[in-house]
Amino acid sequence: MSTEDKWKANMEKVAFTKQFPGLTLDWKACEGKTVRAVIPLTGKPDAAVVVFSDGSFTVGPPLNPEPWELGQALVDARAQLEPEHPAAYMEYDRLAKKDKDALKTARVEKILGAIHNNLEQIPELKDRLKELVKEWK
Repeated sequence: MSTEDKWKANMEKVAFTKQFPGLTLDWKACEGKTVRAVIPLTGKPDAAVVVFSDGSFTVGPPLNPEPWELGQALVDARAQLEPEHPAAYMEYDRLAKKDKDALKTARVEKILGAIHNNLEQIPELKDRLKELVKEWK
């Protein structure tokens, strides 16, 4: 078999694989399906084949999401999850507010620190700050 024949044979196999009956490549299409099995993907232990009870399947990414992804998941799925976990959402909301407030405070401190550290080198900064304060009043 020539190299070109091998390449063509591989392309045929790949094309068929991408059209395999039951392959689900859209997360929305998984909605309402019952999981029959989760099988680790050989050669890629951080991925799995998810087989649904109707014979369809998908390949899942690692279940090791970044913290921001978990937080966004809690926001996006709140309507479905909160009825089952109301106390957890109350705590999440408390911690999210605490984090937001801490970020705001840190930004203010950073800005004030930058102003304080630059007043000597940039004397006109003081006058410009006074003008800004007058604009906001």
